[in-house]
Amino acid sequence: MHDHERFAVAKVGCRIITVSDTRAPETDESGRLIAEALRRAGHDVRGYTVVPDEPERIRTALEEALADPGVDVVILNGGTGIAPRDVTPEAISPLLERELPGFGEAFRRLSFVEIGPRALLSRATAGIANGKLVFALPGSPHGVSLALKELIVPMLGHAVFELRRGHAR
Repeated sequence: MHDHERFAVAKVGCRIITVSDTRAPETDESGRLIAEALRRAGHDVRGYTVVPDEPERIRTALEEALADPGVDVVILNGGTGIAPRDVTPEAISPLLERELPGFGEAFRRLSFVEIGPRALLSRATAGIANGKLVFALPGSPHGVSLALKELIVPMLGHAVFELRRGHAR
């Protein structure tokens, strides 16, 4: 067993934010996929919301999620492309204390294998805000599934363990 497996939080508190002008909770396949993947991995989905592609609304939803003491991770999906209304990275950037550039790089590398150069149009990102992990994923169900399966779920418990180290919780 590797140390990263031994030192991991078993049940992580998560909040999901879908950024979309067209989706509602009933039609949000990506939000549903995120919730299912987290629950299958034994984590706790503490909240879910859909907000339009408006920077203020995105930022407010993220601030509310970060204020919840039971939330360790916030996963946003949608608004990470290059269309004019894709503003999620800009909306959350002021709240990120530290960025995790390796996440976006790894996501685009994995996507490139599957979809080729179109992967370079993704602005998926991750960082730390208020001592919590924040991931911004594309809105496509395939992109969400890829990020969760290959990147987020395998390291989530260890990452939260690392963030909590030295902090009473």
